[in-house]
Amino acid sequence: MQFNAVYQKHGKWYLGWVEEIPGVNTQGKTLKEVKENLKEALFLVLETNKILLEKERPRGRMIREQILLQNA
Repeated sequence: MQFNAVYQKHGKWYLGWVEEIPGVNTQGKTLKEVKENLKEALFLVLETNKILLEKERPRGRMIREQILLQNA
């Protein structure tokens, strides 16, 4: 999976977020730290969403497939 990470220096801190997924954001004292933190935040949000959806989805036959989006 690929996502777009955005980083911005704000005072003494670096902020980072993922454009495609609201709520995936973090901060760090260095650019390296904020990049590591953002990867962890993204992983945690994706794993949590997967667990929550598993609990809520209707039982029965499913079709699961990957979707590839290409820039137009």
